Amino acid sequence: MAAPLDMEQSALSLELLPTDPLLLILSFLDYRDLMSCCYLSRRLNQLSSHDPLWKRHCKKYWLISEEEKSQRNQSWKAIFISTYSDLGRYIRYYATLKKAWDDLEKYLGQRCPRMIGSLKESVREEDLDAVEAQIGCKLPDDYRCSFRIHNGQKLVVPGLMGSMALSNHYRSEDLLDIDTAAGGFQQRLGLKQCLPLTFCIHTGLSQYMALESVEGRNKYEIFYQCPDQMARNPSAIDMFITGTSYLEWFTSYVNKVVTGGYPIIRDQIFRYVHDKECVATTGDITVSVSTSFLPELSSVHPPHYFFTYRIRIEMSKDALPEKACQLDSRYWRITNAKGDVEEVQGPGVVGEFPIISPGKVYEYTSCTTFSTTSGYMEGYYTFHCLYYKDKFFNVTIPRFHMVCPTFKVSTARMETNHNEYAVDEDEDSTDTDEYEDRRRVLDIPAPGGRCPRHT
Repeated sequence: MAAPLDMEQSALSLELLPTDPLLLILSFLDYRDLMSCCYLSRRLNQLSSHDPLWKRHCKKYWLISEEEKSQRNQSWKAIFISTYSDLGRYIRYYATLKKAWDDLEKYLGQRCPRMIGSLKESVREEDLDAVEAQIGCKLPDDYRCSFRIHNGQKLVVPGLMGSMALSNHYRSEDLLDIDTAAGGFQQRLGLKQCLPLTFCIHTGLSQYMALESVEGRNKYEIFYQCPDQMARNPSAIDMFITGTSYLEWFTSYVNKVVTGGYPIIRDQIFRYVHDKECVATTGDITVSVSTSFLPELSSVHPPHYFFTYRIRIEMSKDALPEKACQLDSRYWRITNAKGDVEEVQGPGVVGEFPIISPGKVYEYTSCTTFSTTSGYMEGYYTFHCLYYKDKFFNVTIPRFHMVCPTFKVSTARMETNHNEYAVDEDEDSTDTDEYEDRRRVLDIPAPGGRCPRHT
């Protein structure tokens, strides 16, 4: 009985497998298991060093190309090991972030070439360690990993993280380099243990990342600060949440940019979101809408949520020349989250009476406010034909929704009795084609502040 048992044990041994099937088995192993095979036996040590096995891992984890390999003049295994010795702690994040940066650079090179020059070179591991020692907090590995690829950008305009412009309000957010971010690290009440990720030199607007779970924030949550204007406590700061981690925040933004989700206007990225369903065609004229929430002009207390929208009006290039027309007036039906309806109408749009002809496009930007966290608008434009002066017709504006991002209320407010403050949430929204409220340019609006209605 011993002989058959010995044969059975031999048959089950990997050592006796031919080289090709054994290499195939090894090709399914992760880099950790492949490295462990080096210590099992002389044969597995030899086979696990087979260079093509490491090619897959170099491409998967470090995005090493054939061209880069030839330039480095090393084996795939040597490249993997040397890269791992430098960036191994970031192996979970590196490929995702490197691809995001590469895609962004490629896109900017084609669409916004001057922005490429504002990007800064990567930092060293010891630089990030020094920042941690300076602020007394650990930086998340996905954040550190991104800065091993690019150290943010210079404080320039336009900013990498998007722009927004109204007639009396402009902002453009830069992605801060690590030293500037460390210089803005907060220890004050309301923003304890918060690190700025972005900065706008025009408004002072920043997005912050919480490095610790304090004051009601989750660790590594990313947000815009929003002072509670109805609280006596200056540390009462509400938050508009923009991300749950640096990886999710940055890669989702890049994806929006490189897939055309954000328009490029005057060599800048504008953070308008276009819903593909927000398109309506009437005859030869198509109207489409994109929207954006402006946290710097919004507040939770009092409830005042500021949105801007960009409308594109285009006449088909195949339309007959006699279809040329001019916009006379607009009509809006505005509905907030409570179902309250307001109707607004007035001449032209943003003080203009555009002429639309075959193949021509007219775009304009305006804004509105809601006392509820969401609402929608719809309506129509009235045009008259240029060739037939007495012919008037309406063009549908598709319904478009505006929704405030998730927000958190300040823990300082929750810990204080605010019964003496009555929050009026019955204020209606306003259509603001005249680029409203010239009192508010850079600051959070004052309590009760609103945009004047133009009718």
